[in-house]
Amino acid sequence: MSAQEYLPQSPYKLEQPAWSKNAVIYQVNTRQFSEQGNFDGVRAGLSHIQALGADIIWLMPVHPIGEKNRKGELGSPYAVKDYLALNPEFGDEENFRALIADIHARGMKVILDWVPNHSAWDNPLVTEHPEWYARDYKGDFRPSPWWDWDDIIEFDYNNSALRAYMIEALRYWVEEFDIDGYRCDVAGYVPNDFWTQARTALDEIKPVFMLAEWENRDLHERAFNMTYAWTWNETMHDIANGTASVDKLRKYYSWNERAWPAQAYRMTFVSNHDKNAWDGTQHEQFGDALEAAIILSVLGEGMPLIHNGQEAGENKRLAFFERDPIDWQPHPIGTLYARLIALKKQLPALWNGPYGARMIQVPNSCQPEVFSFVRQQAGDTVFVVLNLCNSERSVQFSETLFQGTFTELFSDETVQLTETSQLHLNAWDYRVFVSRSD
Repeated sequence: MSAQEYLPQSPYKLEQPAWSKNAVIYQVNTRQFSEQGNFDGVRAGLSHIQALGADIIWLMPVHPIGEKNRKGELGSPYAVKDYLALNPEFGDEENFRALIADIHARGMKVILDWVPNHSAWDNPLVTEHPEWYARDYKGDFRPSPWWDWDDIIEFDYNNSALRAYMIEALRYWVEEFDIDGYRCDVAGYVPNDFWTQARTALDEIKPVFMLAEWENRDLHERAFNMTYAWTWNETMHDIANGTASVDKLRKYYSWNERAWPAQAYRMTFVSNHDKNAWDGTQHEQFGDALEAAIILSVLGEGMPLIHNGQEAGENKRLAFFERDPIDWQPHPIGTLYARLIALKKQLPALWNGPYGARMIQVPNSCQPEVFSFVRQQAGDTVFVVLNLCNSERSVQFSETLFQGTFTELFSDETVQLTETSQLHLNAWDYRVFVSRSD
């Protein structure tokens, strides 16, 4: 028997769809996306989303919201009253079908936000199937015991009938409305084997794309295409706020490369609905480091997320339980995203997961503060240099990966980089050098 025959087969069965090779995801809060606050308002903004370069539209929960123990005037979209219905605040089935059809006509995909861990107190399942719900030590329905989620109660996935119901509900939106998959809220609060069951059932209808709001590599084994890169976000936030060394970022990428399956997509982001509502706008979160963080989220390994309104400057924390439409305006952040995403789509080295190239660190004279790397594939090279500190640096580089003739992305200048080249970087400054095979 040869040594090859002793090698175990990889447990990671999922293959990423070809259409996702250079995809970007865009989160839509239907309530706040437009002045109308409905599906037609989202539909009217599709050209704008597509112009940024986004391919996957993630719609926050579209279901009716519970009234019992509701927070605020309109309640949380994550307190689901009926998994098989649409929130009348957003429109009816005709409006929703028109939105889905328009997204697909543009060659884009749409995933729905799914809330499997808990429901609203007045979801009919509470009275029809009380045995499907978890109980506290007193025998009462249980909101999450460690958070102020008192507008919801938790399910008990030890119940096989609950699993069957939830899978049929997931299938319903794929079969009836032709959606392309799901973003699954607090996916790690639900057993992994349920997700395997659900994915198998959904793929019987059509291949779906699944995003887990969780950071666990085993979720990629048979169920999820993409998981949140929470650690990336937290690391960048800590660096921006001076509470972590840039070496923590190097450790993240080492962990991501060695401990996660190569085909796994990790979602990199500087904002989302949770971060915006509870921790602050992108500017509050990252300050002067914001543009550098965005560059790394798009050009480093991972699929970038744009939270609706970032491209307009995201100048406020959107109210979570009330109407609070985004203030739309042209903004340099939108221009930055569009430019970076256009480059990502053009160069295979920058593509997602197994389709793109690994980041290779380029040693420099200002480590740990200056973070520099290349991604190379198909004769193309992208060399990224980020000064991740609040003081200026003059930096030189070693080894040979960075050497050659490049065009700097933002200045459009042609630059010859050699072993003696030195860059002067202001605080939180950056350079992106591009060498194309054509």
